[in-house]
Amino acid sequence: MLADLRRSSAHKRAMDPRAYDESTDREDDTELLESSMEQETENPPWKLSFPHVLVATIVPFLFGYHLGVVNEPLETISVDLGFHGNTLQEGLVVSTCLAGAFVGSLISGWIADEVGRRRAFQLCALPMLIGAPICATSRNLTGMLLGRILVGIGLGIGPPVASLYITEISPAHVRGTYGSFIQIATCIGLMAALVVGIPVRSIFGWWRICFWISIFPASMLSLLMAFCVESPHWLYKQGRHGEAENELEKLLGASHAKDAIVELSKTQREDETDTIKLAELLCGRHSRVVFIGSTLFALQQLSGINAVFYFSSTVFRRAGVSSNLANVCVGIANLIGNMLLIALALMDKLGRKALLLWSFFGMAASTGLQVLAAASPSSNTIGFLLSVGGMMLFVLMFAVGAGPVPGLLLPEIFHNRIRAKAMAFCMSVHWVANFLVGLLFLRLLDRMGPQLLYSMFGSFCLLAVVFVKQNVLETKGKSLQEIEIALLAQDQS
Repeated sequence: MLADLRRSSAHKRAMDPRAYDESTDREDDTELLESSMEQETENPPWKLSFPHVLVATIVPFLFGYHLGVVNEPLETISVDLGFHGNTLQEGLVVSTCLAGAFVGSLISGWIADEVGRRRAFQLCALPMLIGAPICATSRNLTGMLLGRILVGIGLGIGPPVASLYITEISPAHVRGTYGSFIQIATCIGLMAALVVGIPVRSIFGWWRICFWISIFPASMLSLLMAFCVESPHWLYKQGRHGEAENELEKLLGASHAKDAIVELSKTQREDETDTIKLAELLCGRHSRVVFIGSTLFALQQLSGINAVFYFSSTVFRRAGVSSNLANVCVGIANLIGNMLLIALALMDKLGRKALLLWSFFGMAASTGLQVLAAASPSSNTIGFLLSVGGMMLFVLMFAVGAGPVPGLLLPEIFHNRIRAKAMAFCMSVHWVANFLVGLLFLRLLDRMGPQLLYSMFGSFCLLAVVFVKQNVLETKGKSLQEIEIALLAQDQS
């Protein structure tokens, strides 16, 4: 029986032009077949990797917190620091952090490849530990912008590394669920910032406390990451095969580690020591997946989602709605969407592509409600309900697809050789689009009006539906090696 299986495996590989090295793969397949006959085929336990994933989600928590920390206090900050009424400078307080994140994202891939994922996490915490106190103690706009730039550098380094790390340490059958933890942690960070900001109008100088609070999770990230495993993919790439197998045993259990190391070796047969250059990402054989990744992130931001997170208080106050009510609505919708994603395991059941399609389509429909609300008189109850309902639907639909999926999907479709640097490039595109939205939203709202602006955001959402339909590969339930082979088949067809 075993001999027949060996011959069958060898015959299939000989007939398949997409196979790697035939003789070596035949030996690897024999090992896998033998091990499969010795033990039951079952998924590795998820509980072993779970604590390491939780520590990594401190990064998206900080990401959400620092994005939302100026939402409610922005007006008070502008009064205290002397630039109240200047929408461009108010936009700078938001977008300067994003400019710093762009710089951080450019170097995150190099850092993750040079020093490893764990140390990259610790390095991303450092500028946040320096920048947050500068913001909290600033006496003018210049000090605030300096602190926000430093915080942004940390935010730029951290999220790509978190996506890489969670993808590389997660068992395939729960990788989608674990990936959705990134979005729910971001959501919790945003809600924490909104809740912490509530007393800002009644307690003088409270906005400074909002920045001081962020030091605690950044310190916890730096400390706890010292006790987490290193990415086996990174260790194997460095030639530290024994350490990689040890880490796989901690993550998957001893019974699954040997099979995992055999699969991992299949993607490492190319020369992994070559330096990846930008030209190779943009024009080489990996350019298609890099284009898909960077376009997904650009469309995610051009949908206008972060304008909601940055300026919901300002926009709702202009519409005559309580800013506290606005923040509660946004926070509840975001939390419900993320809890549905986790509780129903939608990422691993429906798949990445289906979630992206329905999410962007739902966001486009909700912008239509916002346009109708903007056309109604401000005192009209129907207009009020359309405005609040449209905003909540927009955030809810983002939370179940367009928010969490790109950060998980891209590390899955990128080859291990380019994964860190390709993620860094795609995140830099994300930050550029994010920066433009943060800087220009209030000014465009004044110049264009809400109807035209929301119509523009809805158009980007519909464009995203078309793009996903034509370009995105479904990856649910597949190992990283299986995804790579499927992409290779697409390129050859």
